[in-house]
Amino acid sequence: MNAFYFPAVFALVAAPMALAGGWQLHPDAVEQSTVPHGRVEKMTPWESKIFAGTTRDWSIYVPAQYEAGQPVALMVFQDGHDYVGAKGHWRVPTVFDNLIARGEMPPAIAVFINPGHEVSKPAPGNPWKSSNRSLEYDSLGDRYSQFLVEEIIPELKKRYNISDDPEMHAICGASSGASCAFTVAWERPDVFRKVLSSIGSFVNLRGANAYPSLIRKTEPKPIRVYLADSSGDLDNPFGNWPLANQQMHAALQYMGYDVRFDYAEGYGHNSDHAGSLFPDALKWLWRKEKYTPMLDTKGDLRGDLTLLNLLVPGEGWQVAAEDLGFADGTCADTLGNLYFSDLKAPAIYKIGLDGVRTKIVDEGVSGLKFGPDGLMYGCQGGKRRVISIDPKTAQVREVASNVQANDLAVSAEGHIYITETGPQKVTWIDSKSGQTRVVDSGISGPNGITLSPDGGTLAVSDYKGEFVWAFRVQPDGTLSGKSPYMSLRLPVDSTGEFKFNEPPPYVQASKGDGMSTDRAGRYYVTSALGVQIFDPTGRLCGVLDKPQVNAPVTSCILAGPGFNTLFVTSADKVYRRTLSVELRK
Repeated sequence: MNAFYFPAVFALVAAPMALAGGWQLHPDAVEQSTVPHGRVEKMTPWESKIFAGTTRDWSIYVPAQYEAGQPVALMVFQDGHDYVGAKGHWRVPTVFDNLIARGEMPPAIAVFINPGHEVSKPAPGNPWKSSNRSLEYDSLGDRYSQFLVEEIIPELKKRYNISDDPEMHAICGASSGASCAFTVAWERPDVFRKVLSSIGSFVNLRGANAYPSLIRKTEPKPIRVYLADSSGDLDNPFGNWPLANQQMHAALQYMGYDVRFDYAEGYGHNSDHAGSLFPDALKWLWRKEKYTPMLDTKGDLRGDLTLLNLLVPGEGWQVAAEDLGFADGTCADTLGNLYFSDLKAPAIYKIGLDGVRTKIVDEGVSGLKFGPDGLMYGCQGGKRRVISIDPKTAQVREVASNVQANDLAVSAEGHIYITETGPQKVTWIDSKSGQTRVVDSGISGPNGITLSPDGGTLAVSDYKGEFVWAFRVQPDGTLSGKSPYMSLRLPVDSTGEFKFNEPPPYVQASKGDGMSTDRAGRYYVTSALGVQIFDPTGRLCGVLDKPQVNAPVTSCILAGPGFNTLFVTSADKVYRRTLSVELRK
């Protein structure tokens, strides 16, 4: 059998040791008398509130170098019973002792945690048969990460000084435990930034087979991923494990992740291969060198507006304004100056190209757009009206009344289109006379609204559904050709029923909210998952993660120099990031 390491450039390099005879004891897994030894503490069985009615055994390793005044790293091991033993294939305490002593990984507390078992059922013969294992490990969504972040880590911090830096947090697992480890980092990269996966079950058990496609259509997350698998891994009705792991590696590599893949011929669905390489995997995972992404989009189809070509390397979300009540209603003038509203401390602000923020008027609006007359038009649903604001004089005028306006778009001809979310209507308003008429009804939660760059298409997001609806705009302002043009990616329903060998349950409300377009014709839609971006044909380009994990994104606009900066509102802040909007030649 030959073992290979597939780094990000996908070159084949001989592994550091021959593995022809199956598992072999790595020199760094041998106990050394000259090295300080950490200690393993058995913890009281944990009864979870998030996985109600379950209990689980767990233990922790504390390095000899631990000092209460110095924060230490953290590494969580799923199926912890398999990693803690002094005579198994992993021998984590011994490996940690040796690597920490040599400075090849930081002092770290290890958590060896088993899957939950229902207290109402007889105790399992061994931890592999815990009743909740597949549900916890194979399910997508944030439920297991919530369990770690809200239950286990706070309990650890009562006892030990654990670093809050996500770069100092790693998570590991094998088989279903590996897909679980990846899911945790995928959902919470603000907490875990390092993943060690062996014989990962990225197949159709409870939905993890979707990851390669999700990775390719999602803004790269700041995580480092080690993968190990072999050609002799499982091939059954749920999928082919070797191919699934190769797909994971290819997707991560395409998106520029810091990823390493150790692949070997032979072996099976066991820890022989990865256990032999475990110390080397840890050295790579905890290495200090800064990674430079390697991107190759030459295989992209002609005309594809792929996410990678929109993103600017090294550019992420940055705070543009803060200390607000609740920000919403972004828009831009013809020069690229940004305007937005604070709904709680009612005001409309301008952020100029110089970055200076000034107040325009003491009015709060949920939707704000410039018209061809140079006036801003705003939605005040609570007052059941649409207003105009002169940005030069701060004069406010009521344009239309008796409308539950949420958001709006204004055409080059001065037609105003508003969404009335509660009444489920799209309403046309004459900006001069204030005349109104309903031009569509029936969308379950019409919310965000925008016009295509040529003004010929009106798009409306559905807060309560999964589509962005599109209409053709007629010369008289009426709408035709209504169609569910874009399909929003939906959040996984972590509280739903995760059936075996079926797709995961999804929340049916996308929370599609504010919308905008760029000069290339892309549509930007804020949603529960972040900013979803579609090309002019309605295909998903990709998703930008929310700038704040626990806060919604409510509106978005392209503004700034050259209109290459995306601004979004998120609770008490406005964020910005530079994009490469121009079409690829």
